[in-house]
Order: sequence, then structure tokens, then C-alpha cells
Amino acid sequence: MPPDFIVRTRVHEYGGLAFVQAGERLLFSNDADQRVYVVEPGRPPQPLTPAGLRYADGAASPDGARVFFVREDRRAGGEPRNEVVAIDPSEAGEGAVLYGGSDFVAFPRPSPDWRYLAFIAWNHPQMPWDGATLYVARLDGDSLSELRAVAGGVDESVLEPCWDADGALYFLSDRSGWWNLYRWRDGIVAPVAPMAAEVGGPLWQLGQSSYVLTGDGHAVARVCRQARDQLALIDLAHGIVTPLPYVAYGSIGMLGARTAGYAVAAAEDDLPALIAIDLATGAHRVIRRPSASPLPPAYVSRAEKIEFPTAPGPDGAPRTAHAFFYPPRNPDDAAPEGERPPLMVVLHGGPTGHSSPTLNLNRQFWTTRGWALVDVNYGGSSGFGRDYRQRLRGQWGVVDLADAVAAVRHLVASGRVDGRRVVIRGGSAGGYTVLCALAFTDAFAAGVNYYGIADLEAIAADTHKFESRYLDSLVAPLPQGREVSRARSPIHHLQRLNAALIAFQAAEDNAVPPAQSRAIVAAVRARGQPVAYLEFEGEQHGFRRAANIRRALEAELYFLGRVLGFRPADAVAPIPIDNLPP
Repeated sequence: MPPDFIVRTRVHEYGGLAFVQAGERLLFSNDADQRVYVVEPGRPPQPLTPAGLRYADGAASPDGARVFFVREDRRAGGEPRNEVVAIDPSEAGEGAVLYGGSDFVAFPRPSPDWRYLAFIAWNHPQMPWDGATLYVARLDGDSLSELRAVAGGVDESVLEPCWDADGALYFLSDRSGWWNLYRWRDGIVAPVAPMAAEVGGPLWQLGQSSYVLTGDGHAVARVCRQARDQLALIDLAHGIVTPLPYVAYGSIGMLGARTAGYAVAAAEDDLPALIAIDLATGAHRVIRRPSASPLPPAYVSRAEKIEFPTAPGPDGAPRTAHAFFYPPRNPDDAAPEGERPPLMVVLHGGPTGHSSPTLNLNRQFWTTRGWALVDVNYGGSSGFGRDYRQRLRGQWGVVDLADAVAAVRHLVASGRVDGRRVVIRGGSAGGYTVLCALAFTDAFAAGVNYYGIADLEAIAADTHKFESRYLDSLVAPLPQGREVSRARSPIHHLQRLNAALIAFQAAEDNAVPPAQSRAIVAAVRARGQPVAYLEFEGEQHGFRRAANIRRALEAELYFLGRVLGFRPADAVAPIPIDNLPP
């Protein structure tokens, strides 16, 4: 791409697949104006679609003469419309609408003979990991006919339809309690390789690819068991797992003669890499890493999987929760004799997501400086099956918080950490749990909040379309659930807060607007507790600029040093802290 183009789509705000090959043309969404541009050999990018529309998750017909997109139309104001459209890549235009009968659509995929189109759709208040429907329709020029539902519904999540060369349609479904691979052929749906593990995960970004068909009766799939990934070669009758030295995979792809699979893979002690996998032998080779790891292996703290008792279920049955524990590790320094390390409790976002035990330099920033860290996959996390994921239905702010506190109790009781110096840290949905922890418990000395939710009613009114009804299932529908929402909103319950807080916010965040962070910071300041706030211009939901990421980490370190009473070894710039005792 020329330097003035950035390939990125903002459909659903979280974006996803932003480019597609159509014959010798490449179509991509440009970040600055969200228009689709077309690139042909020897020519600079040319605009193809008008302003005011966003496109993602494209797939081309076999001859490249049509490209099918998810389109988000924001021109009328109010809630945007999401539609499946067909675009002729040789002519400028907005595309012909093929389907617009649902609140959301994803994965428009044409069959190899170009006679049918498969896609998934769902409606408010569902999220795609709660329930979605897989449709197949006949393609009649720029329209669809004979639309039929193949699988899914309000209690079944279907994802990632993919046509094989023989006309069979494959897809993922969690009807068994696990996202597994299924086949639809001759009007019959059948499981391909049942397993108590997840193929795929929650659809936060459009166009994800958790498996790929090789064209010779096999599939290569990312299989997740308790938040650890493996690669599986599936012969469509038996699941064959070929372990590789990686614990997390990105999208899976194929090239050329389809004898090799490609993936972005992450290990426990090195940076992610683009790898190629020989499908005949299972051997792999690294094609490219972004850079050498800045952290020698001797300094890397590796994850220890822990499972611990937590609050019982609604029926009183005992439950356990899951986490990865990282002890402090730095061969150049040692703690004083008999001193246990401080603990940082980390909560992933989503909340429908999970944390994997990959090399994460953000975690290692703390473990190399003497901190222990526990990354909690609280009830509601993906990677543990539908039942575990459903623990959070109506219980957000309850189950996640109970699991975080239970992790602390487990580690303190085992003598591995100092229970007087425990900090809780999270972003977005994880930031909400951080604020709940400070408002509703006394288990934490300080909280680190990255663009977390403080007021559930306000976020329901202010957030973008994709998540505008998410709280219906996580907490309670509004307005009838207003009392529950207020009871779970930290902004209304700071009277017992006795901990310090540092908050970080992106000025252009449309998922959790800055008003949320500003309100909670003002309330903590009025409460008289130590508080600091940094807001970054030019950032959206999740910081991307290296300078801002570094500034935020160093600000955390400075803040925690001041409130917990230690002097960082790093020469970090000070930040203003209100209500700090002399």
C-alpha cells in the first residue's frame, strides 16, 4: 500500500477482515474514509464505493466478477443498517443489497459454482455467540431467492460457513455445548469431528477464520481446550490433532497447491510468527516474525494453569474457575528473604473472550519487576464450552468479580503472594470488573482501569449498535431492569471505596465513551481517594500507538509506586495524582 493508506475497516467499530482478492484485483477498506478502494497491477488504489458506508468481511465469486460484503450504512443517522451487498469490482458504486432482513449479518460466502450464497444473521438483543442463524439462498444476479435457514437460532451459535469443492457447506455450531465443525449436504446437517473442545471463538471481529478446507477431504482447524490452542488436521470423519509448539493461533489460511496451511501463531516465550504447516507431516517453519523478542528466555515468566474454587452456582453446586498464574522472574534480582511478591490480577475484555498463555510483553513488564500476575478466565470466558460461557448471563458484575476475588484468596492461601499488596487491572469489560472490585469489595489496594464501564445505563444509551443490546443478556433488559443495572453500576456505589484508582481513556472511543471514565474519576476524587487520569487523543477502543502504550505503562508503574510505597527502578516521568497523602 502507498504510505497514505491504512487497511482497516470499522464495521461494528471492532472491524475485522478488511481486504479481499478478486481475480487480479485487490479490494480493501481504507481507514481514513472507510471507502473500498481497488488496486490493479501497475495502478495506484482507486476509490470504488462512496462515503458514508463501511464494508468488511468480503468474499469474491470464483471468477472475481462479484465481491460480497457486509455493509454498514450510516447515512440516514440513528442506528446504522447492516446488509449483505454485491459489488462489481470493475465499476464504482455502493453495491446491490442482497439481504437486509436482520439487525446484523456476517460471512457472506458464495458456493464454488456461484449458484448459492451462505451467510449468518442475528437480531437484537442476541450477540452472535449467544445465537445466530445460518442461511443459504440461490443467487439470481443481484438478488437472492429460495432463502432457507440451515442451522442456528436464538439458542445456537453458528459461525464461519465455508463451501467445499464438492458443494458441501461446512460451518461451526455450539449445539453440543462446544463450537465444533458440522457439514450440511443434501439438506442434512451432521457433525464432522465431535470433541469436547472449541473450534473458533466469539465473533468480535468480522471475517475470522478458525478452520480452512484443504480441498482433499481434510480441514485444518484451531482447536482450543481450556484457553490453549492446538492445530488439528481433520479428515472430516476423525479428529487428528497434531501438536505444535504454540499455544494460540490467529486466522488459518491456505495457498497454492493447498498442501500447506498458514497461520499467525503465538508461543509462550517468543513473539507471534507467520508459520507454514506441512499438512502431510505436521512439520512447520517460521516464515516471518515482526522482530526478535526483546526479552531473553531467562527473563520470561511462563504461565501456570490454575483451577480454584469459586462461588457456587445458582443451585448451590460447587464451582471452579480458571486462570493462568505468572510468578515474578528476573535472574538479575531477588526479593528480600521471606518477602512474598505483590499480585496483579488481570481481567480480559469482552467479557466474552479469554486470555491465552502466550508471550505478552505487557505481562512480562510486571513479572520482570518483581510482581506476580494472575490472568483470570472468569465464568463467561470462551474456550471452556457454552455452559462456562453462559455463566455470565444475567450475572455480569457478580460471577466475574467473584472469580477474581477467589483467585486472590487461592493464591494468598497457598502463600505465593502478599495479600496486602494486591492490584486489579483490566480494560473495557475487564475495566468494568475492576471498578466493581473497588466499589463492592475490600480485596484490592488499587485498581488500574482502561476505558472501563462505570454506569451500565449510560453505556446502553451511548455505545455503538453492535453492543447496544449486549447488556440485555449480561445484566437485564432496560428499562424494566433499571434497578438491577443501577445496583451493578460502580458509579452509584462508591461510599465504601477505600482503594486508589488510575484510569486511562481514548478520546475517540465509541464503544466506551470518555464520559464513563471522566465520571468515575470525578467520583473517586470527591471520595478523597488517590486518583489519576490520562486521556489520549487520536486513540479509539484499545490503544494502538506505541508512544501511548509506553506512556500508560510507565504511568501505571509510577502510580502504583506512590500508592503502595515503593520506588520504581525505572526512570519514569511523574504524573499528577489527586488526594495522595504526603
